[in-house]
Amino acid sequence: MRARKNFWDRNAGLYDCFMRKDRIVYEKMYELICPVVKDKTVLELATGTGLIAKHIVKATAHIEATDASPEMITEAKRGNYSAKLHFSVQDMFSLPYSSKSFDVVIVSNALHIVPQPEKSLREIKRVLKDDGVLIAPTFTHAENSFPGKVKAFFMKLAGFPLHSKWTNEEYLSFLHQNGWAVRNSVVLKASFPLTYTECVKSEV
Repeated sequence: MRARKNFWDRNAGLYDCFMRKDRIVYEKMYELICPVVKDKTVLELATGTGLIAKHIVKATAHIEATDASPEMITEAKRGNYSAKLHFSVQDMFSLPYSSKSFDVVIVSNALHIVPQPEKSLREIKRVLKDDGVLIAPTFTHAENSFPGKVKAFFMKLAGFPLHSKWTNEEYLSFLHQNGWAVRNSVVLKASFPLTYTECVKSEV
């Protein structure tokens, strides 16, 4: 856990520049997310510099945007943002919130970089209301193009913590096996294949 936080702490100041090349894809993602979070209480895990939270906050009732990296949260707090948005440093494996606290939980491009994603999903299920929605877009690196594989290789050399290399189908199966029913899914063409998903609680 500490090594992962160190990587993100070291690269917090570069994160927005790195993500800029996928701006069009993220704009599409904001369009997909906004109707789901309209007038809802939202928790975002692994918010990074708050890109998603800052773009969707107007649609929501309130967002708690969290990240394990203190440096990422420092970057997220820079500039002006809505009073409906609150940033804090939190561990997605052990959240301080009461059970069934949120209408929507967002965890974007994070489940593939943590060592025990199923543990995070259990904690998400705990804090999400029974009729709530999990939005979990994730890069599916097993389907990388050749340029994507080259890029991923150099990212690995730099210390990028990739723990799960799913195909789109494997990722959707992983969610199902861990108690989630996928109600909407679309593959977006970013620097790496990006599987956007909306899920609701189900019995495995």
